[in-house]
Amino acid sequence: MRAAVEADAPALAAIARAAYAPYVPRLGFEPPPMRQDFPADIAAGRVWAAEWADGGGRDGLGLLGYAVARPEGPDWMIENVARAPDGPRGLGRALIAFAEAEGRARGFARVVLYTNAAMTENQALYPRLGYLETGRREENGLSRVFYARDL
Repeated sequence: MRAAVEADAPALAAIARAAYAPYVPRLGFEPPPMRQDFPADIAAGRVWAAEWADGGGRDGLGLLGYAVARPEGPDWMIENVARAPDGPRGLGRALIAFAEAEGRARGFARVVLYTNAAMTENQALYPRLGYLETGRREENGLSRVFYARDL
């Protein structure tokens, strides 16, 4: 894992589009991560990239996946995590663990995240990672499920 750089933005956008494409039929629209403003988030220091050890990758992108995280009030917010289609299984968990460690290193006591209510796979995963559901609500026309975990 390393801080993402401006040159990573196209590969990160391609990973986001590929990772979230399966949800489009279920949701009926492209979820926000497919429209993430990677150049702005990279410039703000909110994006970390996981890259192949050899810098390559079967997808030709050179990156395995990414995590986007930032302060959200008193908490550390994991905003978005995705892996390349040919990224290894378990990478999502590793990206979340990395983002949690980054929040801990910055002095945050709690990490928060959310998912769309239609993304049931995430709702099964987060409790297994120690997250507790803290609420459900509509935000910006999206049905979201919120989670938190102490760091």
